[in-house]
Amino acid sequence: MTSPPAHSPSPAGLHPAVAPSLAHWHAMIERRDLSELGTITHPDVVFRSPMAASPYVSAPALSLVLGTVIQVFENFTYHRQLASDDGLNVVLEFSAHVGDKSLKGIDFIRFDETGKIVEFEVMVRPLSGLQALGAEMGARLGKELPAYKTHA
Repeated sequence: MTSPPAHSPSPAGLHPAVAPSLAHWHAMIERRDLSELGTITHPDVVFRSPMAASPYVSAPALSLVLGTVIQVFENFTYHRQLASDDGLNVVLEFSAHVGDKSLKGIDFIRFDETGKIVEFEVMVRPLSGLQALGAEMGARLGKELPAYKTHA
């Protein structure tokens, strides 16, 4: 009998370092308070917005955006969670409302082997929900967010 590899996925399909980070993420979402996001985020995390062509880089940028969006969303709910074979990539399907517009979306979260988020990408549909989200986020962060923009 052989022992499992040191980096084998946990029973839930997650890398052993990712499981506690993802549990912490879900706890923060449930509280609607992302003030501890920096504890599970790499300093140079890349955030890809559904409204922007180029990414935002840094843990403060991610905290600013996600801390704001969790306040914009109403009736936010995660529905499904899928993990890659190596357990370092997670897809979370969600739904929410922005004003009278409903939307569905997916969070693609990539972790490193220490359990830190290194990339966070969001996709949203339909267009009417994305437009409502973009308008509200622009009104709240329009002057702050460009400082975090990359030109890659």
